[in-house]
Amino acid sequence: MIRFFDIFFSAIGLLLLSPLFFLLFIMGIIDTGSPLFLQERVGRGKRPFKLLKFRSMHTSTQTVPTHLVQSSAITKWGHFLRSSKLDELPQLLNVFIGDMSFVGPRPNLLNQTELIDERDRRGVYSVRPGITGLAQVKKIDMSTPQLLSETDSEMLRNKGVGNYFKFIFLTLFGKGFGDRVVLF
Repeated sequence: MIRFFDIFFSAIGLLLLSPLFFLLFIMGIIDTGSPLFLQERVGRGKRPFKLLKFRSMHTSTQTVPTHLVQSSAITKWGHFLRSSKLDELPQLLNVFIGDMSFVGPRPNLLNQTELIDERDRRGVYSVRPGITGLAQVKKIDMSTPQLLSETDSEMLRNKGVGNYFKFIFLTLFGKGFGDRVVLF
């Protein structure tokens, strides 16, 4: 049932938001010359997939977890995209094609070995990663691998259509958040 909702809502979102996508794409070209950001992440069954986002950091930024990135790596346009969560919109395509769900554990990088081990131990990779979930609502990011994995596992134990919509609404109305950037 949840996969049906993922396909249905992502298709509607992609269609209705296409003018906004176009505008954000053009603004991204003006900002960095490279408006889209593709990054390999760990998906369901620990299979890698390409996560799609609007670029919020300079193109020369190294591939590390967000909490290890200097704030100066984020462009002025990127600050707006992140604070409005618009950088996440291209993930509607990831949801539509089945790499992700709207609700699930946030997909991590392949080099986050401690987090991979913690999540693997708790069976977190048995589901599609998501755009939002319990950890985002509780403001837990990838800088605390054990706590994040425990929270992801808790979310999986209580998964269902009700919580699916609950996490989406909480995120849409300002409760969810992404990984923090540490100021150096």
